[in-house]
Amino acid sequence: MNTSALLIGLVSISDRASSGVYEDKGIPGLREWFEAALKSAWRMETRLIPDEQPVIERTLIELVDVVGCGLVLTTGGTGPAPRDVTPEATLAVAHKVLPGFGEQMRQTSLKYVPTAILSRQVGVIRGRALILNLPGQPKAIKETLDGVFPAVPYCIDLIGGPYVETNDDVCKAFRPKSARAPVS
Repeated sequence: MNTSALLIGLVSISDRASSGVYEDKGIPGLREWFEAALKSAWRMETRLIPDEQPVIERTLIELVDVVGCGLVLTTGGTGPAPRDVTPEATLAVAHKVLPGFGEQMRQTSLKYVPTAILSRQVGVIRGRALILNLPGQPKAIKETLDGVFPAVPYCIDLIGGPYVETNDDVCKAFRPKSARAPVS
């Protein structure tokens, strides 16, 4: 079992934030959530990029194949607007699709806003990494992660990533009884 630190790629996808029109709120929102939620060691690699499918694809491939991230989270670009191409880029670089993540993210968001049905978020595997598309607003990011992250550590176990422990008061990871923690 892999007990190294989890390397998390955080990608904020926004034309306006990447061009300096306004400050990115996605990456700070993700950082804050992970600082509270993770008990095990982790590091992050961040990118702020425009809504351009080739740029998104190259960034996801780089973070997984070159940098070695075991988890990559994107924020933004998942709606129905013409420039929202994050799901298309994510699916284009995927080796496996995990439809349950997209379904659960929308189900979680529907508890807060009826427009959650407009979201096209996906979850995929590329190599030994899980890639999830999240909404762009910090409040929605937190709500979505609260709803899906309990399944993420076990998914990372199954694809050969590091053993991830969470702070149960923030997010209780679920693993079947047969999944054992590494012996120190």
